[in-house]
Amino acid sequence: MTPPDDFARAVEAVLFAADAPLSLDMIRAHVGEGDVRGALAELEADYAGRGIALVQRGDRWHFQTAADMAHLLRRDRAEPRKLSRAAIETLAIISYHEPVSRAEIEAIRGVQISKGTLDVLMATGWVRPAGRRDVPGRPLTYATTPEFLAHFGLLSRRDLPGIDDLRAAGLLDPVDLAFDQQEVANADENA
Repeated sequence: MTPPDDFARAVEAVLFAADAPLSLDMIRAHVGEGDVRGALAELEADYAGRGIALVQRGDRWHFQTAADMAHLLRRDRAEPRKLSRAAIETLAIISYHEPVSRAEIEAIRGVQISKGTLDVLMATGWVRPAGRRDVPGRPLTYATTPEFLAHFGLLSRRDLPGIDDLRAAGLLDPVDLAFDQQEVANADENA
């Protein structure tokens, strides 16, 4: 394997030092006139099969970790933030009742929610403002986002678990189950 010529080395240096992908014109601005396309083709061939690769995305070029080596760089993952119970309850209400206003969320939960709860859910990218209701006061409504669906592996809101699914998974609060059983018992007595 012959080393690249000085022009190809200059293109390589510019791409290596760049903090973002570069277009042909941007590369030319650094290295001057020359066969930039030819240098890129030469470098692309030189880096084929190595730990890093020269890739083209649209009309821009950059170096990136080879796809088969990317797993080696994923050791330091950010620890996911745990949501508070209030945030989880609010997210569930929004996902099942969207679009829903803050007052409706509070009515369903039975307690007021802090503004921070909605802020946390919006910061995660799972909840977004969904417009205003056409009623007096024009309250802001909230809805889930495509990121919410993707994070939880759902194709659409129709894929959310129903009450029977939640009961079968043991995810309902024992107090809720006791109320449900009492309602069934009362219905049987009155029948």
